[in-house]
This record gives sequence, structure tokens and C-alpha cells, in this order.
Amino acid sequence: MSDIWNRLKQKKRPVPPLILEYGPEKAGKSTLASEYPNPVFIQAEDGTAALDVAGTGKLGTYEELMSTVAILYEREHDFQTVVVDSVTAAQQLIYAETCARGDEKGVKKARIEDFGYGKGYIYALAVWQEVLDGLNALRRDRGMGIVLIAHSKIERFEDPETSSYSRYDIDLHEKARDLLKRESDVILLLKPDVVIKTEDVGFNKQRARADGGRSVWMHLTSRPAYAAGNRYGMPERILYERGKGYAALAQYFPTTPETASNAA
Repeated sequence: MSDIWNRLKQKKRPVPPLILEYGPEKAGKSTLASEYPNPVFIQAEDGTAALDVAGTGKLGTYEELMSTVAILYEREHDFQTVVVDSVTAAQQLIYAETCARGDEKGVKKARIEDFGYGKGYIYALAVWQEVLDGLNALRRDRGMGIVLIAHSKIERFEDPETSSYSRYDIDLHEKARDLLKRESDVILLLKPDVVIKTEDVGFNKQRARADGGRSVWMHLTSRPAYAAGNRYGMPERILYERGKGYAALAQYFPTTPETASNAA
């Protein structure tokens, strides 16, 4: 009883944020992540060739991914931010590990669908949780910020209050997607704006044409067209200027990798 009372009295200082960042191809997701304090990239795909950042190179197994997390936890280093690029690609490593572990009887599977009745995706959640536990240990004990990069996809959303519609969402299986959304402090959609222009096509008819805008925005609150959100009272969207993205976000965080390191 006294142990519980002591824990209730203890004040826990905030830890650096866990940010789930997604968007279409070539929107600048890895570039934005590279602006965080002293980042190191855990790479499940080749997406940092044009960036001057520390990284693992493309990892091929779940064991390599978790070994990297363990090394960052156990060894002395100056890295302040861990970037997983991308969780969309890492999903395949997690599926391979899930299949190798097998079902409740230890029967291994060749593919995640071979578990039947969607059970493979449920088993995979335990493996996803191991990854999150490792990353959260880096936040809690090493004061490191976490950025999870994901690709986007356009899905049909069934809204119980209105007609269904299409929206941007995170390119993961829905069970993993829901888990990562719950765990994240910020869900950020990074994408260029779209300008609709009309043009004459003759015979007094016009055609609407989508034209990519020059501005790239960090969307931070959910709208019917996309999933987003945050725990920090951030604005609906912030203009992304290359080299200034992290600074624009960090002013809303209760703690950052730098302040966590100083407090440790």
C-alpha cells in the first residue's frame, strides 16, 4: 500500500514526444525528420540517400531492428532523436517475425494471411508492442524523441453520421494503424496543397484540373479528408519551410530531446 502511495505522490516530468508522420511520396517526410535534434535513422527502406544523416542502412529482419533499439538504449551516444523510416516498410519485418513465431500452438506460417480469420494481424500486435516498448524506453530513460514515418494511402471512410467519403490515412493494416495512433502524441500529415483550376475545353464547357501547389503543410488536427491529431493544442496546420519544420513544431512540445537531455 505504501509503495502505491509513494508512486501517487511522485511527479513525472514529460518525456519527448512520439510523432507519427505520414504523407504521399516525395512530400518531404524524411527531410522533415532529419531536422529533429541529432537524429539517427532506423531504416526499413532506402529513403535517405539525399540526406546527410546517420542511419543503419536498410535492415532486413525484425531482429536487426530490435538490436538497433537495444544498442541505442545500452551504449553511450549523442543521438537525440530516433527516426523509424518507415513503419510501413517495417510492417513486413513484423509480419515475418509473427509468422516465424507461429500460432498459439507454435505452428509457423509462411504468410500472415495463413493464420486464417485475420488472426495473423492480431498476433502481429504483440510484436508491434515490443517495438513500441523499446522506443518508449528510449524516450523515458534516454530522453530521446521518436519519429515514425509512414506512407499514406487514400481509403474509403464509412462515416455512421453521413455518406461515405475518401480520405488520406496511414498505410498500415488497420489494427497496427489504430495501435500506433493511440500511442502517438502527434499524428502529422505532410502534403502539398492542391489548387483546383478550371480550363476551357470548347463548346462552352470547362474542366476542373487539380494543380499541385507550391506550399507544403503540416496538418495537425483531424478533418474529414485526413487523419491527424495531437495532445499539445497545436494549430490545425503549420506551413512547412525546409530547415524550419522542427522549430515550428517544437514550440508546442512540453519537452524536447534537448531539454530532456539537460534535465537528465
